[in-house]
Amino acid sequence: MKPAASNRHMIDLIFPIAVFFVFTASALAVLTLSASLYRSQTAKAESHYMTRTSLAYVGEKIRQNDKDGGISIRTIEDRKCLALESSQDGIGYTTYIYAKNGMLCELLIRNDAALHLKDGTAIMEVNDFTMEEIGSDLFRFTSADENGTVSELIASERSMP
Repeated sequence: MKPAASNRHMIDLIFPIAVFFVFTASALAVLTLSASLYRSQTAKAESHYMTRTSLAYVGEKIRQNDKDGGISIRTIEDRKCLALESSQDGIGYTTYIYAKNGMLCELLIRNDAALHLKDGTAIMEVNDFTMEEIGSDLFRFTSADENGTVSELIASERSMP
């Protein structure tokens, strides 16, 4: 009589090992695809953040300073700037928002002081930020990310002089 162990075939050993390797390869493939998908979605979200945040910032500044026709686009030092006029304690101030060297910058200055855009503070990085007045008290701001996807904001001045 033969012992029970001698009735085993080679397939009894190879099949579980093969199933284990197929499972391992599948898990590795899913993990690799998930990491790649996560990386691309993170890059897209970061890119959209940059364009949308810059436009949201400009939109909020317009809403905060929407007083008696104090919003305009001016060309200063060959650069288009959003000018937001305000006054405090009888002293006139203007906030200039502009793009310079890949950065969105802001400069708050008294109206009677010398104006130099180099004195502005960098707010955030922008790739391609443009502004234009498209109508009476109507402004268009566009920002593009590094992939060339363009977002735009159209804002109007609500208070009229």
